[in-house]
Amino acid sequence: METQEHHANGAMSAAIEMSGTYVQPTYDRSPLVISKGKGSWVWDLTGRRYLDFFPGWAASGLGHCHPRVMNALRDQVGKILHVPNNYFTVAQGRLAEKIIQTSFPGKVFFANSGAEANEAAVKLARRWGGKDRYEIITMAGSFHGRTLAMVSATGQAKVASGFEPLPEGFVHVPFNDMEAVRRVFNKKTAAVLLEFIQGEGGIREAEPGFVRDLAAFCKEKNLLLMADEVQSGMGRTGKYYAWQHYGVTPDVMTLAKSLGGGFPIGAMVAGSRVQDTLGPGSHGSTFGGSPLACRAGLAAFEAIEREGLLKQASLMGEFLKMELEKLKGGSSPVVAVRGRGLMLGVELNSPGAGVVARAREQGLLINCTQEKILRILPALTVTRGEIKKAVRILTRVLGAQETPHAS
Repeated sequence: METQEHHANGAMSAAIEMSGTYVQPTYDRSPLVISKGKGSWVWDLTGRRYLDFFPGWAASGLGHCHPRVMNALRDQVGKILHVPNNYFTVAQGRLAEKIIQTSFPGKVFFANSGAEANEAAVKLARRWGGKDRYEIITMAGSFHGRTLAMVSATGQAKVASGFEPLPEGFVHVPFNDMEAVRRVFNKKTAAVLLEFIQGEGGIREAEPGFVRDLAAFCKEKNLLLMADEVQSGMGRTGKYYAWQHYGVTPDVMTLAKSLGGGFPIGAMVAGSRVQDTLGPGSHGSTFGGSPLACRAGLAAFEAIEREGLLKQASLMGEFLKMELEKLKGGSSPVVAVRGRGLMLGVELNSPGAGVVARAREQGLLINCTQEKILRILPALTVTRGEIKKAVRILTRVLGAQETPHAS
């Protein structure tokens, strides 16, 4: 037994060392080598298991290795992996239909990631606006991806640092500030790109009044309202898409992360009035909408529908938020809990990196963003028991007084 443990520890060290030698250091990594996952749990090479409350940076929204997704992938792998987009596949059309059925009338462009989906949205807005209308208004604290254009679109200076000069055409305004939107609007403005709930920005929700006024303003000025649903989409907030909580419908929507149930896929949805803006040769993606990705996406929708995961996300989200609220008070560093559904943030009065590290040591995986916001986005399939366990670990880690109800 001791020999097996020694061998596993050696394998972990070797994997970490190999990555350090051959993989570019673009990620701030934790000393954990994950070997397998199931539902809300992952295992490292030593066999130790961890409760994952930030699965795949929200990409594994159904949990790890959901049976429906895995079965769909296994079936497709035995047939064909890649079909170029000058031909058709059944799965691509079916997935596009499902996205439209759950959102608004229009057409879908498939990509491989959220950044690619947002790039497609920006290209659509520029093509639609013409040569004189190309500026896009985005929000401070937003995050739209890591490509050069999306670095420029993102409303966080740290993301753009070192990559100047940045592409032009993006104007940042304070989140939830309609007067700021009105001030920067000009004859060059074509669109507004909005996360209805900012993820990387610290789980900050758009205010209903702001969204209502923004939608009316876009209609008045003939601007495109574009919703970035990369992190908030696919049921995370209790509805398929976060904008559905607000009583407005965007002209354009972008998806990725949970769309493939853990398999990489992105999508840009163009509403009916702009659905044919990007014609042949104007945009493309070699691997966009591959048979594998689309089968995974169809399985993800099937899981959400047949397993009642929208309701599950709402119910478990309410329960999780209630449990997290108990962490406040006394000497606890928790000052606020916010978010919707299973997209929650715990704001601390001190840096949270150490909390994340200590939680990992005790078997819980979470994330910290904006220095002091613990980002907690468990799988839509999470159980009450798993939530209670996660809160018990957080209680110990934060040094908060655990209440009898949290056990």
